[in-house]
Amino acid sequence: MSTMYHLSDLRRFVRCRRAFALSRDAEYHESPKYIRMDEAMTELLVQRFGMTSYFEGMRNDPKERFLEAFSSYEWFIRPRLEYGSVRANIPLLHRTEEGNELYYIYMGLYPRAGDPIYYQGIRFLLEANGIPVHRIMIIHFNADYVRGEELDIDQLFCISDCFYNDRCHPSITVQEYLDRNPVDLEAFTQQMNTYDTIEDPKRTPACTGRQKCMFYEECFPDEEAVPDDSILTLLSSAHKYDMYEEGRVSLKDADPKRIEGQQIQYAQIKAAENGGLFADTEALKAWLSHISYPVAFIDFEWERYAVPPYPGMRPFDVLLFEHSVHVLQEDGSVSHDVFLSFHDDRRELLEDLLAKIPETGSVVAYNASGAEIIRLRELAEQFPEYQQKLQSIIGRMRDLQEPFENGLVYDTRLRGSISLKTITGMLDPHLYNDLEINKGMNAVFEWRRLDREEDSSDREKIIAELKDYCGMDTYAMLVVYRWLTNLCGKCTPRQ
Repeated sequence: MSTMYHLSDLRRFVRCRRAFALSRDAEYHESPKYIRMDEAMTELLVQRFGMTSYFEGMRNDPKERFLEAFSSYEWFIRPRLEYGSVRANIPLLHRTEEGNELYYIYMGLYPRAGDPIYYQGIRFLLEANGIPVHRIMIIHFNADYVRGEELDIDQLFCISDCFYNDRCHPSITVQEYLDRNPVDLEAFTQQMNTYDTIEDPKRTPACTGRQKCMFYEECFPDEEAVPDDSILTLLSSAHKYDMYEEGRVSLKDADPKRIEGQQIQYAQIKAAENGGLFADTEALKAWLSHISYPVAFIDFEWERYAVPPYPGMRPFDVLLFEHSVHVLQEDGSVSHDVFLSFHDDRRELLEDLLAKIPETGSVVAYNASGAEIIRLRELAEQFPEYQQKLQSIIGRMRDLQEPFENGLVYDTRLRGSISLKTITGMLDPHLYNDLEINKGMNAVFEWRRLDREEDSSDREKIIAELKDYCGMDTYAMLVVYRWLTNLCGKCTPRQ
């Protein structure tokens, strides 16, 4: 008897056969969701389409339950189907007089093509079970929707017959995509049924793509033990593994013809040649010269919601729930304050932030352009009466990540990572290690418990730990900033 495979198994098999084999024996752990979804998608769909007659699939349903009910209902939400060795849940099906309408559900704003196994597999299961598909659509969240006092279900979702391109414009239709990208699912399952070996690991772009493979450390256990100056730490390199296999094990052995030419790569190679540290002190001094007293180091923590919970928010907007501000004065003194909120305290958080940031001097954040500046612009949109003050802060902001990503400084102890925690860990390994909460998503998960008012006997302890974590982020920036100034011979901010 052949094994039954979910479509996700087929995707994994095509992506990496070794990962597929390892996953068969791996213990399953459901990961916490990064995107918060307090509303059941089923209930939202029922409201959006005004369903009065619908069938909802249940976990481990036999396919017969759906097939027997097919003639009795108009709508079908996640019914379970199987054919041969393939099984999956059909996202949403509408039975009409003109024919059956299949709706793919995309949990995002702009559905992209690129997963033919899933899209082909859903249609295959329907048609193989005698349910022809007349029309194919995608339902996704509406990027232009701004919530008012009440949630507008009709405006929350968009219904489209096409995918979107990288510029978020409609491109190829789903039907055209399926016609152009045929997939022989039965051939794949036959290969999977006879696949009884575990291949030797081989590095491919799939190993560290959008999400690092869960088996990466198992496949490449020796990578953690390579020297700090290993060529495997070369950032943004498409050829480092090839060079490593050729015996070019150190950064200083890198083939100049196979380096992309980024400044950070140059800094890494120079650091290896210089015994571990490279600093372009003149360029670093020039960058530091744009920072003036008092220097405010800021950091935010936030939650991201699929469905906007409060007025003025869009789908997948974030809700700031905490900020930390360290202020460095010209005389070297430092003050610190942290604000932690729950539920919709955006205005209180914003007003407290404006009160804590000095009206003059520089405002510094790590990865400011990718985080804090975006958050401030969102606040300016939601609270236009504070737009001028927020724009003033944005105009004074400096990104502490810039000296690292632009190759002004690099230490081989960073081992190819320029995250704030990695840099701080190099300078003082105890700062984050001594915290109960020492990762951003852990902070979100703990805050989520408190915001949902779940039963928690350690509420005050969690609040204290959240404040310690966010406060450490701004203190870490202060530590890194002082290190950079010391590299430049005690270079100080402008007065």
